[in-house]
Amino acid sequence: MLCGEFSDFGTAFYHSAVNYTSLGYGDFLMSPSWRLLGPLETANGMLLFGASTAMVFAVMLWLIQARFTDLKP
Repeated sequence: MLCGEFSDFGTAFYHSAVNYTSLGYGDFLMSPSWRLLGPLETANGMLLFGASTAMVFAVMLWLIQARFTDLKP
């Protein structure tokens, strides 16, 4: 909305969520000067989903090792 591409917040949020989750429906197109924002947001979403998944598994591993001390190497 700040760049003037969308008139209301709902449309801007929908476009951002579709790009962030890499669904890529393509029902809303941005102007040529802002078109690169979509792929950048998709790459950001993929990286952050991977990082958050790694963090969840690291915390789970730490909790399991703390609970079951006999599993520590």
